[in-house]
Amino acid sequence: MTLVALVEVGRGPLSPDAPVLHADDEGVLRGRAVFETLRVYDGAPFRLGTHLDRLGASAGRLRLPAPPPSGFAQAVEEAIAVGKHPDAVLRLLWTAGREGTGASTGLVLVSTLPPGLDELRSRGLRLAVVRWAAGALAGAKSTSYAENMAAQDDAARRGADDALLVAADDTVLEGPTSNVWFREGQRLLTPSLELPLLAGVTRATLCELAPPLGYEVEEGTFPLDRLRRADEVFLSSSVREVMPATELDGERLGRGDAAAALQGALRAAAGYPESA
Repeated sequence: MTLVALVEVGRGPLSPDAPVLHADDEGVLRGRAVFETLRVYDGAPFRLGTHLDRLGASAGRLRLPAPPPSGFAQAVEEAIAVGKHPDAVLRLLWTAGREGTGASTGLVLVSTLPPGLDELRSRGLRLAVVRWAAGALAGAKSTSYAENMAAQDDAARRGADDALLVAADDTVLEGPTSNVWFREGQRLLTPSLELPLLAGVTRATLCELAPPLGYEVEEGTFPLDRLRRADEVFLSSSVREVMPATELDGERLGRGDAAAALQGALRAAAGYPESA
């Protein structure tokens, strides 16, 4: 991805190469910052209000000042206009600010989409199981993402595209940057939000879109072996959208039509044709 626009909340557009964070910003020193990532479809940010709500909830978990929704909304509008990429990735960042000042910093970044998403969707993800012990901030979207990135690196070293995070007792949790789904007949199963995982905005959208397509959604606590035997497995996230998984630890997974149907419905909900 390439950064094409940068806006500081309350300050306005900056050059994408402009220095904006001080070395003693607590987001840099201690990871005291929260963020959101969402898609822009044809110039419109998808479910921005929901993402702003989650940004505020994450800030509360880290004891950060509340981010200003209207300030971020204005900065988002400016960033999309400056970026001139109608289909893009949008990031919202809210840091604790410089050490000892209590003056938070808000940034909005627009980047190009990662290359090869459609090709990856066509092939399907190769996943690798990574054992996971969730920390106290599970469910908050903080920039303390080093463990998540380490899990992805672990999976990549084993020849996989992404990690499937699984608890010590074999309970399926999530991906490092995604929620997990699997299908049994006409039932779509996804780990419960009572588990230590992030309440994805795309996950919530799919819960709304699945029933009209003829699928029943079941949230719960599911063992890894049950996922392995499923008719179909897929991940959901804002940037990758609905991404089928075809392999887990070198073994083939079932593949069906639910992921494609939900991908089409997600694009339709965004007012964006699936073929675009």
